[in-house]
Amino acid sequence: MAFSFSKLFNKTESTQNTDDTIEAIIASIEHQPYAVSDNNVLFAGLNELGGYFFFQTIIVGQLKVKVKNGAQLIFSGESFELQLDSDSIEFESDPTDVKGRYITKIDFQIEEADIKALEKAKLKNILLKVKNKEITFGKYEGFDEEE
Repeated sequence: MAFSFSKLFNKTESTQNTDDTIEAIIASIEHQPYAVSDNNVLFAGLNELGGYFFFQTIIVGQLKVKVKNGAQLIFSGESFELQLDSDSIEFESDPTDVKGRYITKIDFQIEEADIKALEKAKLKNILLKVKNKEITFGKYEGFDEEE
């Protein structure tokens, strides 16, 4: 159940867009978002390397940080809470061609048993704690392909 970020970004994106919105971010990226906040979109996937599991995330939007003490990702739902700690304690956001938009890549350690619980959970929100910021994401409910 690997997730590849190599084809995440659409290279045809305009560099003249200054009114960046959640809709613009979603439209410019090839993958389905995992969750959204007011100013950021969270893309995520699971990966395994040498028997260790990672919840890989990329946050695209206004989040701009340079971190030396890690981050936490907290999933909350009906009778469910799971806190993941970042794999690396140091990371920073990278600017994009779109004014005011940044990309922040964070990998979180996750246990195999927690993966199964997370897949079954009915999530209410996802909280990212990074530096002095807390960003609350809601699970993204994409468009149905039944149209």
